[in-house]
Amino acid sequence: MLINWARKKAPPQKATNAVVFVAEDLSELIDLSWMISKHNFVDISPRRGYAMVLMLLGSIVISFSGLAIRNIETADNWQINFYRSIAFGLSISIVLLFRYGKTGPQQLKFIGLEGILAAMLLASASISFLLAITNTTVAATTFTLSSIPFLTAIMAWLFLGERIGKSTILTICIAAAGISLMFVQGFGSGTLYGNFMALLCAIGFSSYAIIIRRNRRLEMLPTLILSNLIMMLVALVFTWDNLLISWNDLLICFILGGLLSATVNTLFLIAAKHLFAAELTLFMLLEFTLGPIWVWIFVNEVPTSWTLVGGSIVISAVLLKSVSELHNTKV
Repeated sequence: MLINWARKKAPPQKATNAVVFVAEDLSELIDLSWMISKHNFVDISPRRGYAMVLMLLGSIVISFSGLAIRNIETADNWQINFYRSIAFGLSISIVLLFRYGKTGPQQLKFIGLEGILAAMLLASASISFLLAITNTTVAATTFTLSSIPFLTAIMAWLFLGERIGKSTILTICIAAAGISLMFVQGFGSGTLYGNFMALLCAIGFSSYAIIIRRNRRLEMLPTLILSNLIMMLVALVFTWDNLLISWNDLLICFILGGLLSATVNTLFLIAAKHLFAAELTLFMLLEFTLGPIWVWIFVNEVPTSWTLVGGSIVISAVLLKSVSELHNTKV
């Protein structure tokens, strides 16, 4: 019965408006995934191109986080992450309650040991990033994190048997080269500890992506709740005696967690059902690229010529890959 209903909801084979198809596909995606949630898995196969559109949108949304942080007045990193975690947890909890009703909290028991491990990996990656960005240069941190698609591709091949196409490999290489150009002037400084934390962040997030991809038929949204709880408790340890921040900083923290982070993480879980692990992490490079551009537009902080050149390369590579997949999608 469920299969027949899904077939009736399938989009038409031809259309003239791509935007309409994206909207229909997203609507179908949401309707199906939420209506069959009682089975505790989502058995949907929307087109890969549209899943890339989701990741593209998510990357654009989260790229505004740098601009938001620039408007923080006095809050330190641990204070930011504590209140960001509260907002993030509230947003994801609302989604769970809306989707499952009173049984929302019970969904945690369905994620299994791998779900718990995924939550721990995501939390460790977030903490490692915080330690990296405060102990080494932004350039060194970003360059190290640009290795995430490569690490994920290797792990996916070893543990999932996923063999990505030549076009994806080429896109990753070109985008990584663009990232290198963007931050070429900042590689000379930083500490070994900070660089190690950046590497740990890259490994942690790549491992998280592998587990999410491996369990793509399961509802993994509760892993975000668990990961967020771990992150919040760790942040509380470092800032429990200094929780007072300004209303401006509190508002920005809630925007960071409740809107930006919640959106991109939810879209990541949806897209993970339809894209290879390496493709998922490829879109992270857009965040590093677009961040300086928003600061340039809204704060008038002019980027270097290398940043503009490298950023153009990254954006072009990722967009061409997305457009190619969308074009190859049969509608």
